[in-house]
Amino acid sequence: MEARLNLVASPLAAKALEYLASASRTIFSESTLPSTTQDLVMLRASQINGCGFCTDMHSKDAAHAGETPVRLALVAAWREAEVFTEAERAALELTEQGTRIADAAGGVPDEVWANAAKQYDEEQLAALVSLIALINAANRFNLIVQQPAGGYRPGQFG
Repeated sequence: MEARLNLVASPLAAKALEYLASASRTIFSESTLPSTTQDLVMLRASQINGCGFCTDMHSKDAAHAGETPVRLALVAAWREAEVFTEAERAALELTEQGTRIADAAGGVPDEVWANAAKQYDEEQLAALVSLIALINAANRFNLIVQQPAGGYRPGQFG
């Protein structure tokens, strides 16, 4: 399978992706949102959106960072799994609601926000909201061009 468009070879797309990556790096390097939570959020949004490339990338990066195979396997079924903290569960719920925003009139329910706000401070919430928006944008880039999955190597993009 070959992508419809080589996003890296297109000067415009490459520049847009670099801005997206730069925003993500800001969250990774300047936020106190735990990196394990960041990995779970990116993986769950990618699963919901059906982005094989991002699911491949974020599951491999999380495993490379030390995430356990059990937790990675249970991200899609986090509600029934006992391996996630209350804070991680709140982040995963916010991720699902923020990713499926078009499915719910009125956006993210107040209860979901309140639960996340109990677990994270304002800067962590800002990082979480930003990360959810950015991973959804990245998913759309890859889904639209049908970026193939499976060949990603941990750390491939620095």
